[in-house]
Amino acid sequence: MCELAKVSRAGFYRSFMEKAPTEAEMILRDAIQKAALANRSFGYRRITAVLQNQEGLQVGVKVVRRILKQDNLLAVAKRKFVVTTDSNHRFRVYQNVARDLELTDINQLWVADITYVRLGDEFVYLAVLLDAFSRKVIGWALGRTLDSELAVRALDRAIATRHPQPGLVHHSDRGSQYCSDGYVSKLEQLGATLSMSRPASPWENGKCESFIKTLKKEEINARDYRTFEHLEEHIEEFIETIYNPVRLHSALQYRSPVAFERSRKPGVPWSPATMSFLRHQEIYPDV
Repeated sequence: MCELAKVSRAGFYRSFMEKAPTEAEMILRDAIQKAALANRSFGYRRITAVLQNQEGLQVGVKVVRRILKQDNLLAVAKRKFVVTTDSNHRFRVYQNVARDLELTDINQLWVADITYVRLGDEFVYLAVLLDAFSRKVIGWALGRTLDSELAVRALDRAIATRHPQPGLVHHSDRGSQYCSDGYVSKLEQLGATLSMSRPASPWENGKCESFIKTLKKEEINARDYRTFEHLEEHIEEFIETIYNPVRLHSALQYRSPVAFERSRKPGVPWSPATMSFLRHQEIYPDV
């Protein structure tokens, strides 16, 4: 046929490749993209199930996988776990006092944590500090080594932007970075009280854990980072232009951290957080 039509074989096959997609193909691709973006952690098999069960589409897993791969929407597989908390040290640790605080204002309780991010051929580490009252990120630092200097840089950033008064409570895990002399000395100079989670109890630092989960799900896992500088640029962009001023939190009556802080009553003097303990009848209501 190609010889009779005086058309090269390459040109004949290229015409199939460049053929405009049909309306049905566009509808399917749109549905797959929406399902993948709404369920970022789902693999192609689960995306196929969503399309079949919720959208009523008759589509196979091979087609879904091919389109997800073409659109760079395949779920990122979990990476090898990297330990960021070293509790095997001889520094002093502190009791958890943060769990009993009743927060009424900013700068009453700061929460801190460290996580890892995998680039193309290396792991880098992110230290973050949040104001527990508003969930606002107030300090962060990205580094290639997991040392106390990384945590100190995040703390310095928070101090420079918030100027806390004596009475602040700082909560973290029992990692050596947060127990080191340099880190503890800076907090003691501020007149801050140190608080730390119990071993193997990540829920005791839930607000920070929640932010890290959000950061990885909505920013880090959605891009293919290759360089340290590229990652640092986009983390700053996510924190300063999306998470702090825009992202809504159900715990903040569906307001962003910045909007929630602006809603505080003006003219009310700052005071440290108060301790709030359950009464006997609240713990044992039938006694």
